[in-house]
Amino acid sequence: MEFNNISTIVVSLITIINILLAGLVIFIERRNIASTWAWLMIFLFIPILGFLCYLFFGRQVKKKNFYHLSSEEESYLKSAVDEQVQKLKYSNEFNKNDLMNKQNKLLLMNLKSATALISTDNEIEIFNDGQDKFDALFSDIKAAKAEINIQYYIIQPDSLGLKLRDELLKKAKQGLKVRVLYDEIGSRKIKSSFFKELVSNGGEVEVFFPSFLKLINFRINNRNHRKLCIIDGKVAYIGGFNVGDEYLGKNKKFGYWRDTHLRMRGEAVDHIQGRFILDWYQAKRQYNHHIEQFMFQSKKHTGSSPVQIVDSGPHSETEHLKYMYIKLIMSAKKSVYIQTPYFIPDASFMDACKMALLTGVDLRIMIPNKPDHPFVYWATLLHVGELLKYGAKVLLYENGFLHAKTIVVDHEVASVGTTNIDMRSFKLNFEVNAIVYDEKVAEKLYDMFIQDSLQSSELTLEKYNQRSLFIKFKEGVSRLLSPIL
Repeated sequence: MEFNNISTIVVSLITIINILLAGLVIFIERRNIASTWAWLMIFLFIPILGFLCYLFFGRQVKKKNFYHLSSEEESYLKSAVDEQVQKLKYSNEFNKNDLMNKQNKLLLMNLKSATALISTDNEIEIFNDGQDKFDALFSDIKAAKAEINIQYYIIQPDSLGLKLRDELLKKAKQGLKVRVLYDEIGSRKIKSSFFKELVSNGGEVEVFFPSFLKLINFRINNRNHRKLCIIDGKVAYIGGFNVGDEYLGKNKKFGYWRDTHLRMRGEAVDHIQGRFILDWYQAKRQYNHHIEQFMFQSKKHTGSSPVQIVDSGPHSETEHLKYMYIKLIMSAKKSVYIQTPYFIPDASFMDACKMALLTGVDLRIMIPNKPDHPFVYWATLLHVGELLKYGAKVLLYENGFLHAKTIVVDHEVASVGTTNIDMRSFKLNFEVNAIVYDEKVAEKLYDMFIQDSLQSSELTLEKYNQRSLFIKFKEGVSRLLSPIL
């Protein structure tokens, strides 16, 4: 009898928890309809396990003032955005640049959606080789006089990771302010002892969304995928390279690592610095952002490349970076060249690609022909295969692993950053891209695409249609899994 009573109580408690969670999903978290129904089915059919799944994968990140901005900071950002919106609408200060005038709507959207302030005085250097990128970074670190801020999704405790740590240690011993931020899941091989000497010499190290006892991470689905370096507030790096020997092409599995990274000087450095500061204090859980660092300094630089630093994350009200990609594609008159390791977009992105192709735009997508995640690879093939029917040109990079995240439109505008073309980057991860409104920079990235094409094979519609039933089956399974890949 007692057993029956206990069973009744347990069942009742589980039922109440399911009802509360269902209410949370439906009325509070305001998810999209598909996601809402998916979680309701999980709660209904696997009540206990479903609850655990929700704890690890379902909880949404707080959207309202995630970074705990002060009223002063919010007021400053709003006034800065409003001022630039007015200039775009009514002044010739930005619109006297023909390309910026042509991309007026994209500039406005990035401003309003992502608070992506415009800077027009930047110098940009492009790296597509890991050794070249890290040689330049170490040179800048050695020349640093005051402050070094480093943020990576992945830092490996291998020879490259050790070299970075040791160079930072030298600067900390010289009295420079050194800060390192890394992602807990991406850098899971890093032990607390790795940066012990750096910290003991005045360096600071923080972990984004850390695990509980290194075993349990309730934010495993929301990772900080950004890769940023800012030195003395004068030089900044942004792009796809992480820190590890594989990014130097030393991993036999992947071979040569083809990526894209930018080195910048100019006002955009202040915007990247602001991005780092917000992530830093969020990880530190000290929400005093030092307003004098957060507010951007009005310095004059000698560069001429207009740039917006656009970021997005699970805290965002809108999918800023997906919107930016779609707007770029829809603005194309002649060509769209995409390099991405993963191509698993949602319906809206696919529709934008199809509409561009139907209007005669030359859309080319380059993906690696060496998968690092099998399901992701087959889902990618499924999506590019669908676009082949509309006339897209699909290239399979054969010279190692392609990890670049670039888009070049009409040889005029380009985006380089950390954002993959998949739901994880668009909705779940913290990402950041630099969008450059400069024909010279876009032309260089286009030339790199063409050079990479020489080391790629073309996936034609005829070849794609000849795939085996087994591959079709794997694509079908990957399609079902694509929302969570």
